[in-house]
Amino acid sequence: MDRKLRLPAGLFAAALAVAAPAANGQQPAQPREGESVTRGIDAAQRGETAGVRGKWEPSKPFPIPMEEAVGVALNGKFYIIQGLTDGGFQPMGVVYFFDPANNEWIKKNPMPLAVHHAMTTVHDGKIYVFGGFSRPGKELAWQPVDNAWEYTPETDTWKALPVLPTRRGAGGAAVVNGKIYVIGGASTLPGASDPAIRFDGQPRDIVLGTNEEYDPATNLWRRRAPLPTARNHFLTTATGGKIYAIGGRLGSTFITRSSNTDVNEEYDVAQDVWRTKAAMPTARSGVAGGVHNGKIYVAGGEFQNDKIMAAFRAFEAYDPATNTWDANLPRMRIPRHGFAGAVIGDGLHVAAGGIQTAGIPGAAIYTDTHDVFDFTKN
Repeated sequence: MDRKLRLPAGLFAAALAVAAPAANGQQPAQPREGESVTRGIDAAQRGETAGVRGKWEPSKPFPIPMEEAVGVALNGKFYIIQGLTDGGFQPMGVVYFFDPANNEWIKKNPMPLAVHHAMTTVHDGKIYVFGGFSRPGKELAWQPVDNAWEYTPETDTWKALPVLPTRRGAGGAAVVNGKIYVIGGASTLPGASDPAIRFDGQPRDIVLGTNEEYDPATNLWRRRAPLPTARNHFLTTATGGKIYAIGGRLGSTFITRSSNTDVNEEYDVAQDVWRTKAAMPTARSGVAGGVHNGKIYVAGGEFQNDKIMAAFRAFEAYDPATNTWDANLPRMRIPRHGFAGAVIGDGLHVAAGGIQTAGIPGAAIYTDTHDVFDFTKN
């Protein structure tokens, strides 16, 4: 089984700190290996982003290190649900929220069915969760499900909804005009006898462009125009009455046998039409982000090929009004993928996630760090 290296929030600062001179007059300890490089990178970034508004700052760590956390903003609080551990196979089903007013994390009732990579959004004061992957026993597999749930924070209760028409996970969900759109993702191959996607290198999954609309008022589903570029692990968000699907993964559910994309597609809900927009500067998957003042911010992600296995610090913004990207933003404090992100007021909160790409033999590296990008600071 993979060895899990859970890194607490303070480790990154400690790893980069320079030892102070000892009280007995001894010479200061030599800088640790890599420290000069890290300082140089940070200095170069400050030069490149000089004059750019916004600043990353640390906040109170999430209670547990984990990856594949999903975040939403609701009633001025940062909710984190789901989660994944055991080398990327055991769903946790946790529910927490962070209250910026008192700087505290509060644990709530867990999900009725522990899944990961479920499509999640917020509507009318409630959190909606669709599909995702469960774990069949203790097998190294992701099993797509069709369960749908509504969570009410005031009563800390979950309610089952009509099932998602197409069982899948790792897609996205967004709300426009009171209706919820569940888009893209991945599932098992059509007609497959095995209900799970197994991590064995065999072709067992299919990437989807499926777009299904749920109406909370009528409790009914209907199919809508599919996402033109079928993919999974992308950012889904809504602004200005339109939905945006940005980046993601082509070809497979797993990063180890897929390709990242920079595709940015806009869904006009009123016309039931998709349009291709300006591509994201950095192709990546496993991202998180949110909307602030009409602009879409995309953070983090992961990448693999036969030469590189890495997570991103990338932080880029898309302006739908001008169809342009801004890549000249301060990068995240640490690299992450599979993390929670949401905008609350003038801050983009990011927490948990993996700090190295998935599928590395011998290590699954999760973090509990929680950072905030303050849009108002320099």
